[in-house]
Amino acid sequence: MSFENQMSRKCLAIILVVSGLMVCQTQVVGQNTKDKFRQQRMEMVETAVKGAGITHPKVIRSIQQTLRHEFMPKNVWDQAYLDAGIPIGEGQTISSPFIVAYMTESLDPDREDRVLEIGTGSGYQAAVLSPLVDQVYSIEIVEPLGKQAAKVLKKLKYDNVYTKIGDGFKGWPQHAPFDKIILTCSPEEIPIPLKDQLKEGGLIVVPMGERHQQTLYLMKKVNGELERQPLRPTLFVPMTGVAEDNRQVFPDPSKPGILNGDFEQGVDDSGFVKGWYYQRKCDLNKDVLAPSGQHYVKFSNKVPGQFSWLMQGLAIDGREVSKIKLSTSVTCDNVAQGPHKGDLPLIAIQFLADDRSDIATEYIGPFQGTRAWKNYDREISVPVGAREAILRIGLFGATGTASFDNIMIRSIDSE
Repeated sequence: MSFENQMSRKCLAIILVVSGLMVCQTQVVGQNTKDKFRQQRMEMVETAVKGAGITHPKVIRSIQQTLRHEFMPKNVWDQAYLDAGIPIGEGQTISSPFIVAYMTESLDPDREDRVLEIGTGSGYQAAVLSPLVDQVYSIEIVEPLGKQAAKVLKKLKYDNVYTKIGDGFKGWPQHAPFDKIILTCSPEEIPIPLKDQLKEGGLIVVPMGERHQQTLYLMKKVNGELERQPLRPTLFVPMTGVAEDNRQVFPDPSKPGILNGDFEQGVDDSGFVKGWYYQRKCDLNKDVLAPSGQHYVKFSNKVPGQFSWLMQGLAIDGREVSKIKLSTSVTCDNVAQGPHKGDLPLIAIQFLADDRSDIATEYIGPFQGTRAWKNYDREISVPVGAREAILRIGLFGATGTASFDNIMIRSIDSE
């Protein structure tokens, strides 16, 4: 063997060893990532799903086993197991794990069910339903999202999920009737074709209402008509296509404001604070010494990291409103930071672009310890790209109690 051949053999051996080490390192990194996601998923289920009141064992198991990060762009995988709606492109979001679990539980899935889903989105809701029912038929109007979701569902072998691109307003008559229908987008009213394609005695779960004030309903078909049961306030992206063309009510983005910011409107028939959604560990209290009127909201939590909050969506256009004043009254008792950075009470406003991506978040707070009622306000510049906003108040994983009242937003452009 020539010296040249010997050196080639040695170089090849070195390359093979190094390659082997790289493969091993890649496998270790891959396993570490998988273990990290599994741990985050289990923690999310404990705090955001079981901790928020979901009890259906099979639904909990499905959420535990569904790889939410796979249904999201890789650049937001670090947010995959937060209990939050995350933008996935095309102006759409992947719903929070809690709301997916809650809607699935409300649908009362049965192994023999044929389910129609309107709004495939990322494919995550369909994936959660897949092991719980016989078949899932899912429609997405936004072609790039529909194609990507179908690709992921196929890769992960959700073989009983069937997808197509189209306007969910029309349903999927070729496979009707359906035992259950779930809408992951919000119309003002149920499209007639969907009611017609639901079996007698079948159920629909749907977020329905105005653009930023919606209620999640459970509907049952009885004698050809839909009986409605309100479940809880919520906020979803609007149903587009024919449903959006038929929409009657549009908020004015040049006049942003908070609904029931003094909490004097009380609670709805389901016990939730009117005008607000995603209520967690929050009670409406009455006291003649409240900063505004006689009512305020009080958040209480004893478990570090357990979520405690309220949210409200509002229309705002940064091209028309350049500056706002955000104000509130706050009192705290024995508040201690939770296990994560930011686990302290505050009031935050998050500005979103047309595609629902996060532009900026501004806040008053955070607050800690014990303090009497005090008024706070802050002038905030509105990003020119803002088209809507979400207001959040609460403990956000902290322990103790925090109360809020007299929450207001007003434009100060003309002042």
